[in-house]
Amino acid sequence: MHLHILGLGPVGCLLAHNLRQILPPTHSISLIHKSGKERLLFLRRGNIALERAGAVTYSSDEFSHEVFNTSTAPHDKSTPSTTPIDSVFVALKAQYTLGAIKHLAPRLSPSSTIVLMQNGMGVYEQLLSEVFRNPTQRPHFILASNTHGAFTSNPYHVVHAGIGAIEFGIAPDSSGRDYEAGLDDSSVGPEERRLRISDICLPSDVDFSRFKTLRETTAALLLAKSLNVSWLPFSHLQMAMRRKLVVNAVINPLTAILSCRNGDLFQHEAARNIVMQVCREASAVYDAQIRLEVDAWLKELELHRVDTQKIQMPSFPETLTSKSLEEEVVRVAELTKGNISSMLQDVRRGRETEIEFINGYLENLGREHGIETPAITMLRNLVELKYFMPLDLMI
Repeated sequence: MHLHILGLGPVGCLLAHNLRQILPPTHSISLIHKSGKERLLFLRRGNIALERAGAVTYSSDEFSHEVFNTSTAPHDKSTPSTTPIDSVFVALKAQYTLGAIKHLAPRLSPSSTIVLMQNGMGVYEQLLSEVFRNPTQRPHFILASNTHGAFTSNPYHVVHAGIGAIEFGIAPDSSGRDYEAGLDDSSVGPEERRLRISDICLPSDVDFSRFKTLRETTAALLLAKSLNVSWLPFSHLQMAMRRKLVVNAVINPLTAILSCRNGDLFQHEAARNIVMQVCREASAVYDAQIRLEVDAWLKELELHRVDTQKIQMPSFPETLTSKSLEEEVVRVAELTKGNISSMLQDVRRGRETEIEFINGYLENLGREHGIETPAITMLRNLVELKYFMPLDLMI
C-alpha cells in the first residue's frame, strides 16, 4: 500500500508520525509538500517531532516526498508527481480542499481512497458536486472526525496538547456494496454484531482490485491505537460530526477573536452565555433538518405502499439537544485547554479561516430551514472582520 498525506500542518503531521510508527516500511508514505522549499526544509530536519506533555519523540525518516504545485515558485526545480494515488489523507483546511483535489484528480481513480479530515461540514458534498459528478467513476471516501488538540510550535514540530479521538465512517458505495453488513448479521447475537473489514472486500472477490485501497486504508486507520481510532456506521459518524461542528462553531471563533487558548474561554459567565445561545440555535437547526429527512423517508415508504401510520417515529437524538451540545463544548475546551486553535493560528498568520465551513455551514442550513441563527452569524462576522482588520493592531 502507498499512502499520501496532503496537508502537513498539526493534524497531517500527527497522522504521518503515527502511521509511520505502526506501518512496516513495505507500506510507503509520501508527504505532499506545498513547495520545494518546504520539502527541502523537511529533508534538512529529517523527521517529524511529536511533543506530548513536554516529552518529544521523533518519527523515522522513512518517508518519500512530493511537491504539490511548482508553478507558484518560478525558481523551484522540483517536479510534481504524476503517478496514480492509491490512498490520500487530506488534512488541509476545508477552504483549500476543493482546489487541491481538483489538482490531484488526474491521479485519482475509482479504485483510489480519499480520507477527509477537515473541520466543518460540506466538503464531501462539494467534492461530489464539483469534481466527482459521475458516481461510477468517483473514488472511495472515508470521512473522519478528529478531536485531538494539536498545534505546531515550529515547522514539522507538533505539540499534542489534548488527547482526543478519531472517529471515521465510509461513505456509502454508489454500486450498492454494503460496508456495514456485519451490523445486520443474523447468524450472530446482537451484541456480537460489528463492522468488519471483510464486508469491504475479500482477496477472493472478483472486484478486489476496485476495493483494495479502501480495505487497506481502513485497516491502517484501525491500527493507530495511540490516536484512539474507531470505525462508526456512517449515520453515527454524521451525528458525531454534527456535534463536533457545534464545538468548533464556539471554540474556534471565540479563541480567534479573543486571542486565547481553548482552556481560557470559560473563566467568565459571559462565555458560557454565548455557548448556551449557539447551542440552542444549532440544536434548532438540526431539529428542522432531521424532521425534513424523516418526512422524505416517510414519503419514500409511501411510494412503495408501506403503511406509515404504524411506523414509530424516531425521536430527536439526545446528543443534539442544546444541553448535551453545551456539555460537549465545555468538555472539549477542558480536554484541549492547552491548545491553540487552528482558527487562532490562521488569524495570527493572516490566513483565510475555515469559518464558512463551520459557522457558515450552520447559518446556511438554518436559512434553508427557516431557523434564525444570530449568535452563530455574529461569531462568523467577527472572525471575518478580524481577518481583514486585526483587532490587536496598534493605533
